Amino acid sequence: MQLALRAVHDSDLPVFYRQLNDPEALRTAAFTPKDPADRDAFDAHWRTIRASGAVLRTILVDGDVVGSTAVYGEPGEREVTYWVDRAFWSRGIATAALSALLAEVPERPLYARAAADNAGSLRVLDKCGFRPVARARGFAEARGEEIEEVVLVLRD
Repeated sequence: MQLALRAVHDSDLPVFYRQLNDPEALRTAAFTPKDPADRDAFDAHWRTIRASGAVLRTILVDGDVVGSTAVYGEPGEREVTYWVDRAFWSRGIATAALSALLAEVPERPLYARAAADNAGSLRVLDKCGFRPVARARGFAEARGEEIEEVVLVLRD
């Protein structure tokens, strides 16, 4: 399996949109857009983040688009995020992609958030050196309720 990161291309967006609308992935991620099926909102979101200075990368496995990863936000408060197509879960792809992104973006601290019951994501973040620093409650659009989330930090 050959994993690579590259800049996001316009042709990646339909793949990201399809991935975002997987019901099981939505429930697992929990903190998602209010209406993931709203293509206009999806396109507007990607226009905004592509113009924001965020470090956005497409995750490729053997040349195929399988997800995305990013660092975004204000200096000193920047967060990481990633999304991997459910068909590729449990193969180490998220960990490898996030590790590659962290090597590319040396600034620290970096933060991450995950639903407290999202064991897979918490495991990825732990393997990449993130450590829990707080717990919070937030409204999870994908679940239609407030849930607990874990706030993590990578300091070095």
